[in-house]
Amino acid sequence: TPEEKEKLVNYLKAEGDLDKDLFYKGSSRGGYKDEPGSGLDAGVLRDPFSMKAILNSGFGNFFSSEYSYDQQMMMFHPVGGIDAIPNAFEKRLKGVIEYNSEVTEISQGESSVTVKYKDLKSGKEKTVTGDYCICTIPLSVLKSIKADFSAEMKSAIDSVNYASAGKIGLQFKRRFWEEDEQIYGGNTLTNMDISSIYYPPTRYLDKKGVLLGYYAFGANADKLGAMSPQEREKHALAQGAKIHPQYYDEFESSFSVDWKSVKYNLGGWVSYTGDQRQTIYKTLCKPDRRVYLAGEHMSYITAWMAGGIESARSVVTEIHQRVLQE
Repeated sequence: TPEEKEKLVNYLKAEGDLDKDLFYKGSSRGGYKDEPGSGLDAGVLRDPFSMKAILNSGFGNFFSSEYSYDQQMMMFHPVGGIDAIPNAFEKRLKGVIEYNSEVTEISQGESSVTVKYKDLKSGKEKTVTGDYCICTIPLSVLKSIKADFSAEMKSAIDSVNYASAGKIGLQFKRRFWEEDEQIYGGNTLTNMDISSIYYPPTRYLDKKGVLLGYYAFGANADKLGAMSPQEREKHALAQGAKIHPQYYDEFESSFSVDWKSVKYNLGGWVSYTGDQRQTIYKTLCKPDRRVYLAGEHMSYITAWMAGGIESARSVVTEIHQRVLQE
């Protein structure tokens, strides 16, 4: 309707800085040739890019990263890093967790579940028995562990794939991105193997700093994952230096990970197809007699701690209700 068209045009004028003739001729949000200052120094606006230049740059391909359908901008950042969350759980479970233990077999009886595991420090085989088992082992690992699951459950576990993903942390002698370029947090998206560079949103202008030199997925992650740590470092520095020439002068050390190569991960996170959500996922969500599966892979919030936490809450509730009924 005319009224709706008018509202749309008014929005575009305000959001897109269109002039009275509905043309875009540059704005303060587009940047300046000469920055504004005090007094009569209003600055000089930078000329807008042509439509041809914008289209050829592939600019629109990155909108999904800026306006993700399932994420919002960060509101809180755990002090000291994201592992502060599992560390807080650990404090509440002192004396309950057995570390350095590798599960070797899961077997079920009429009224119990027995888990065999190996103490990696002593090399001894141990067992633990309980009324139920909540298994949070990634399916990529669980499929290779001996277990007397039903044929339907085993087939579902074996059918699932996991995403390829990898990261590298690059430590620098000084925070040049802040000191030289006034970048405080956020990320740079690229069309190279490194995909993205992420800047830390904490400890601004500290003496040293660590950048996330790449966060790679899919084929890029597989390519980088096949390299040695030294080769990944060299590759990340070479490509990152195209954006930040300071890389080589300021670099100190690196640490990289390829999750498909990590023995107890064998992938970044679960990767269901649409069909699998309607078929095998429903099987995985049901208990196999007395074994319940939980983790990010048992949620619609895959790849996130939130999925694991929601899954655990759901399974504990299920077991609680089952015990009350029995």
